[in-house]
Amino acid sequence: MSNRYGLAIRSADAVDAEGLAELIRTAGGSVDPQGLARRLEGILVQPGLVLLAVDWGPPSGVIALNWSWTLFDELKVAQVTALLVYPEQRRKGIGRLLLKAASQAARSAGCGELRLTAPMKADHLREFCLATGFDQAGDTFNRPLRKRS
Repeated sequence: MSNRYGLAIRSADAVDAEGLAELIRTAGGSVDPQGLARRLEGILVQPGLVLLAVDWGPPSGVIALNWSWTLFDELKVAQVTALLVYPEQRRKGIGRLLLKAASQAARSAGCGELRLTAPMKADHLREFCLATGFDQAGDTFNRPLRKRS
């Protein structure tokens, strides 16, 4: 998958661990690249995905999600477990592209909704959620993937 700016949206795998670890460090996190590589391999066998936005060098952004049934929802729910964009690359549409690609994959997997939990301190993430069609319920944001009846 690619967009008009030469930025590619593609699935991540274990070889992306070093660049992804660097992206996570820019967000204040700390992960061991070797452990991250193992986790990426594990995600590939679960119902979910990790998508990267890349042009050259380390990834510009990442979105990770998994999906499952709940007791309360008619369709499976996709839980966004990570959404990061490199600070210097923000406000360029990268997060929206990642969200669009992840939404398409979740719809194809039979999901009816995206859910994302944003910490209270993550003002930029909370603003992004509201600007991209999520409804807020406390620190959880929900976005339907199918037309509401």
